[in-house]
Amino acid sequence: MAATNILKIDNLAFERNDTLLFEPVSLQLNSGEALHIEGANGAGKTTFFQILINLLEPSAGSIFFRGQTFSKCRYDYLSDILFIGHQSGVKATLSVEENLRWMSPDNTSAEKIALALQSVGLEHYANMPCYRLSAGQHRRVALARLVTTTASLWYLDEPFAALDKQGVAFIEGCMQQHLNSGGAMVFSSHQDLVKIEARSYRLQSYREVM
Repeated sequence: MAATNILKIDNLAFERNDTLLFEPVSLQLNSGEALHIEGANGAGKTTFFQILINLLEPSAGSIFFRGQTFSKCRYDYLSDILFIGHQSGVKATLSVEENLRWMSPDNTSAEKIALALQSVGLEHYANMPCYRLSAGQHRRVALARLVTTTASLWYLDEPFAALDKQGVAFIEGCMQQHLNSGGAMVFSSHQDLVKIEARSYRLQSYREVM
């Protein structure tokens, strides 16, 4: 099956205090492809992800999703992306299971929720309120979304941070399965990946090219 263009970015730029944070970005991503965003600390990787998920407005440039400009497919785009970043997004007063159900598609079955919690080692914590969990366990609740999501485009900002080998292997497995099923992803990581074949794009801080 021929690859489908999922994401196209054309001269995307962001200014802070009237200064470009990074050099304008242009790239394309097709189905079944992974793109590794590289760059020095302070190059703007997290800001770049925040633009992609519509938390920040770019100063210039365009984002196309499946051939349409963002303004014409805003709902479809935001409904078909998964973002996992530095913050877990977990609600402290909800239980582990309630959090995962809240963060998962509406039609997610109880069996899928249970499988996801088992995959991240939280099956015995399902009914525990999240304020009783450690920061690492909060992160595992967020990572369980990799099992329940139906999004075709994943944005993962440092998903391997502070994980043991078992946790890294779990995420790599989810990533590969997603690519095999025709999904696409953009991720950042300081860790060398063994299982994932990915293209690299280096985000150039504006200061690096001055």
